[in-house]
Amino acid sequence: MGHDHSHHHHIDPEAGDAKVAFAVGLNLLLTVAQIIGGVLAGSLSLVADALHNLSDAMSLIIAFVARKIARRPADQEMTFGYGRIEAVAALVNYTTLIVIALYLVYEGVARFFEPSEVTGWIIVIIAGVALAVDLGTAALTYRMSKTSMNIRAAFLHNLADALGSVAVIVAGTLVILYGWHWVDPLVTLLIAGYILWHTAVEMPSVMRLLMLGAPADIDVNEVIDAMHDQTGVASVHHVHLWMMGEHENALQAHVVLTPEAQMPQTRNALHRMLKARFDLAHSTLQIEEDWSDCADSAQVVGHA
Repeated sequence: MGHDHSHHHHIDPEAGDAKVAFAVGLNLLLTVAQIIGGVLAGSLSLVADALHNLSDAMSLIIAFVARKIARRPADQEMTFGYGRIEAVAALVNYTTLIVIALYLVYEGVARFFEPSEVTGWIIVIIAGVALAVDLGTAALTYRMSKTSMNIRAAFLHNLADALGSVAVIVAGTLVILYGWHWVDPLVTLLIAGYILWHTAVEMPSVMRLLMLGAPADIDVNEVIDAMHDQTGVASVHHVHLWMMGEHENALQAHVVLTPEAQMPQTRNALHRMLKARFDLAHSTLQIEEDWSDCADSAQVVGHA
């Protein structure tokens, strides 16, 4: 199995912060304009798009603060550092999105039974402005989205907003041309469905990090086999493999040596192999001379 553990550290943090702050300002202004337009036009889909856009602005604010906190060095309070705060922020953002999407489903279904008049031309104009702002915000955050789950979530949210704006423009056009007012709540449901789908796709990676799960791209059995194959290793047990951060993985294991093995050389060779093959820069190995000396001889902790 091949592994791609390349890291991208060439993006200037301060420049990234400025882009996020500018994107926040754009989204807040757009949200106000959409809500006012949605109320004046009687368009639920435009208000729905505004609420989604507001959630994007809030997610960007949370991501902005989390980026600042995550750069703090480790201290006596947080000996692993503050990097995982970005995963906590992402969890908050996705949970909020789920609540908003469910509310939009409720309102959209209610509108089918109690339709209201919609002023199509106002929808089209404001949704057109929204589309331009969403694409601009996505462009601002695209590069950073490759290295941060928080910024990636914000980028995908803005991309979803752009799609939502296109859908709202289509709905407004159909109202103008044919008077199909039922298209408005239908588009609302489609936007809500897309939000829920997007959240379902992204949430597992956030939960994996917070639950100290093994990296999705590293097979723990392959790591164990590679360690077994090293000269001087008799067996490996009590293995922990987890994500310390979005781009930082760690391993802890007990290693039983063969009688002829040299402890320092074998341990150093294992460290080098784990770094070169699996990009595991943080590996803690407890060397043992006899398996029976260990109270917990399970190969992977929690499994016999």
